Amino acid sequence: MAKMHTRRKGQSGSTRPMRNEVPEWSPLDVNEIEQKVIELWKNGYSSSEIGMILRDIHGVPDVKLATGKKITSILVENNEEFHVPEDLYNLVVKAIRIRKHLDINPHDIHNKRSLQNIEAKIRRLAKYYRSNNVLPSDWKYKPETAEMLITR
Repeated sequence: MAKMHTRRKGQSGSTRPMRNEVPEWSPLDVNEIEQKVIELWKNGYSSSEIGMILRDIHGVPDVKLATGKKITSILVENNEEFHVPEDLYNLVVKAIRIRKHLDINPHDIHNKRSLQNIEAKIRRLAKYYRSNNVLPSDWKYKPETAEMLITR
């Protein structure tokens, strides 16, 4: 797949092995995995970090394969609250970092262009989430108030 704002190709990644059942060597059962997900969420980890911690430390190869549910659906079932989706959150954090850099280095034209591209991605993604009722219909990205948007 090509990158969004360049003519270059994107990085290729590894593919997961085709698997239909939980491996027998996986140490945790479904209830333990769900409890661990909720505990890690309450400790402030994002859903992608939770997946990596479960994979690397607890030996769970795939949460969806082991439980039949994604990490976000486990959290929604247990009434944990999401303010913004994780991919949108990460883009807003990146935009805030670049804005702080541009305050110190105002003539950095490459990062000015990068900031424009990131904010375009934020607006497109927010439009998608508003149309699918993930975000409220009046939600709008404003660079001035971006830090308040991402606070938990």
